[in-house]
Amino acid sequence: MTTVKKDIRSLSIEELQTQFVAAGFPAFKAKQAYEWLWKKGIRSFDEMTNLSLEMREWLNENYNILTVTVLTSQRSKDGTIKMAFKLHDDAIIEGVLIPTDSRMTACVSSQVGCSLSCSFCATGFLKRQRNLDAAEIYDQVWLIDQLAKKTYNMPLSNIVFMGMGEPLLNYSNVLEGIAKITGKDGLGMSPNRITVSTAGIAKMIKKLGDDGVRFNLALSLHAANNEKRSKIMPINDTNPIEDLIEALNYFYKKTKRKITLEYAVMNDTNDGNEEADELIKFAKKVPCKVNLIEYNPISLANFKSSETDKIQKFAERVESKGIIVNIRRSRGKDIDAACGQLANKH
Repeated sequence: MTTVKKDIRSLSIEELQTQFVAAGFPAFKAKQAYEWLWKKGIRSFDEMTNLSLEMREWLNENYNILTVTVLTSQRSKDGTIKMAFKLHDDAIIEGVLIPTDSRMTACVSSQVGCSLSCSFCATGFLKRQRNLDAAEIYDQVWLIDQLAKKTYNMPLSNIVFMGMGEPLLNYSNVLEGIAKITGKDGLGMSPNRITVSTAGIAKMIKKLGDDGVRFNLALSLHAANNEKRSKIMPINDTNPIEDLIEALNYFYKKTKRKITLEYAVMNDTNDGNEEADELIKFAKKVPCKVNLIEYNPISLANFKSSETDKIQKFAERVESKGIIVNIRRSRGKDIDAACGQLANKH
């Protein structure tokens, strides 16, 4: 009878120590194995060179490392690189490396597909297949970090959970993945450099506050009026703007972290003076800054990007009320790697 191998990265350090001791090995060797898995991101037990051959054979017989692999990568003319990752069950997700002179940002996914159906986002047209586990989230970061070092001679400086899926609908795995990415027995990255973006699930935003998270939170807002927002983001039907304002203030009270409001500016949809004033009203109620994002059209929807001067006027109107506004230019448009374009097209 063949034993069903367990995914070793689903075990905590304590569980791994228990298994090592039960097999007759010293507990401290489990800590070494754990470091190989989470600090060094190894892909096979044979790479654990400070463990004896006997231990490595035992690990091979009893456990798997269900690694994520790079299926394809495409480089944009602006230097952005989109990667398709293949998971152990052949599911495919995407991640993006966005380089600038001062930072290297990884945009990572939290689910295979998405269940939210936002009408302007390509991922919203894919059906949600499953959540990613913590190791799959970690692997994306590890692989994009390797790519950043190899291609640009710079390690990752920032991580944004703005790829496929809604992170707060995969709450525990996302938090565990971040713990591995930031932990001293993991990649040791600063939580201050991590931003989790949500389409707005009020009770989970409050839970982030209760859990005292140390990373940043961004809300994909895109309209600050319930009727308009529900039209483009059905999640707003069950999480209306009043509930989001309350949840964001609760999050701020618990964490003292300002929220980023993300607003993709779409021509004749949400870019008029009326919409700017609705955004001002929202932003005045929450400790926040605003990122205006150049919208990236997709073939599945009829939305178009606003003209540059229209975005500028919109920004100036919001800024005139003392709100911090950044305009985010799109990166990787030519390879469908920009915001809202991830849909497994290779």
